[in-house]
Amino acid sequence: MNAALAVIAAFLAFALFVGLRARRGRTMSLEQWAVGGRGFGTLLVFLLMAGEAFSTFTFLGASGWAYSKGPPAFYILAYGALAYLLGYWMLPAAWRHATKHNCVSFSDFFATAYRSRALGVVVSLVAVLGMSALLIIQLRGLGIIVSEASYGTIPPAVAIWCGAIAMVVYITVSGIHGSASIAIYKDILILVIAIFLGIYLPLHYFGGFGEMFDRIEAARPGFLQMPTSGLTLSWYNSTILLTSLGYYLYPYVFTSVYAAKTESAVRKNTILMPLYQMVIAFMFFVGFAAILQVPGLSGADSDLALLRIVKQTFSPWFVGVIGGVGVLTALVPGSMILLNASTLIAKNIYRDGFAPQASEATVGKLAKRVLPVFGLVAVFFVLRGGATFVALALFASSLLTQLFPSFVASLLPRPFGNKYGAFAGIGAGALVLLAAVGFDVTLRMLPGASDTVASINMGLVALAVNAVTFVTVSMLTRAWSVDTDAEAGLLRKV
Repeated sequence: MNAALAVIAAFLAFALFVGLRARRGRTMSLEQWAVGGRGFGTLLVFLLMAGEAFSTFTFLGASGWAYSKGPPAFYILAYGALAYLLGYWMLPAAWRHATKHNCVSFSDFFATAYRSRALGVVVSLVAVLGMSALLIIQLRGLGIIVSEASYGTIPPAVAIWCGAIAMVVYITVSGIHGSASIAIYKDILILVIAIFLGIYLPLHYFGGFGEMFDRIEAARPGFLQMPTSGLTLSWYNSTILLTSLGYYLYPYVFTSVYAAKTESAVRKNTILMPLYQMVIAFMFFVGFAAILQVPGLSGADSDLALLRIVKQTFSPWFVGVIGGVGVLTALVPGSMILLNASTLIAKNIYRDGFAPQASEATVGKLAKRVLPVFGLVAVFFVLRGGATFVALALFASSLLTQLFPSFVASLLPRPFGNKYGAFAGIGAGALVLLAAVGFDVTLRMLPGASDTVASINMGLVALAVNAVTFVTVSMLTRAWSVDTDAEAGLLRKV
């Protein structure tokens, strides 16, 4: 066993120990298991949400895109700033609603806001599809990190299986408490590692940041400018807008709001989160430093940029430390995805769709049985290969953002819309997104479309169609709406 592998194994064992130990002294009801009994303070909510938001996508994807794409990668840094501003106003309102209606899963919010269990089922299906792509990111990233950092001793498939098993074990036992406990260590470590690498590598290889960019420009003229086709400034701006609107609609991020003890804890979290963006900036510097030091990486292999330059620069034991931290960046969000997906399937798809008489205890038991099955399915797909981290993340974000119009309309002082508008809007947006992803439909097909128009992110186009459909259908059905919620069961004015 080489030194790097020993360190990585120690990190994984430590994470499993911390995750299992987090259960101590707690009776795991569904509410305690899924949302921590709604008892997390500001710091723990911050660490949990940061742990979910900054994952293998940040660790490998940000540096990989800086390496392969250049300036378009900066959208990853920009959208968070807008998202946190929106979150300052939206999330406290979401917390109040979730607390009042005892929401446990992501879809509970929509089901209670629109008094429609059927809408909760539809939202659950969208959420599970989106989270499947996101879990693939975490597992694939974990496989890459362990294989590369162990110098090929451990194949990616073995690492993926080990990571998936560890997640399933500690989440089944400790629920959200397991992820929150690991996030404390993970967030401190990734911050230290990111700052160190982002400063040391440019200084070590180039003598400074300015010299690094000068040499990149000399070797690849025009690389440091925004492209004039493809990932243009139009794509950049539309992607920032799309991703910022959908930032908090990642179910495993959204339900962290439920875990907060107070509304103030939620709002303070949005104030603190921008500080964590520095992690992404330093990861960009690592990617840029790797351009001239480990040339030749293309396609999905560009995600290897960080690990390749680290292996070239440091001793095996330190490579193991970086690999171990990378493992933690996969475990925290990956386990939260498993937790949320299994809760959605058990509570909102099974109970609300087929067995409304099922008790909370039954739902909790089913969620724990579904969890390993969902993990197994994700492992199957990740082993089949696929797109880069950013491409997967963009698809998942575009899909989940289709929930934004119905979400934000429910938070207004005088809520607008109804379940029919929500159904129609989500469906219309999903169809446009399916056409874009499945059949390569773009705005370039419009007669006389300029590069500015053609480069607009199709996810934003889908969201616009969604919003127009939501408003139109809601207005057309506003006069009278049949309320099928069990609390009302009567015709009501919407």
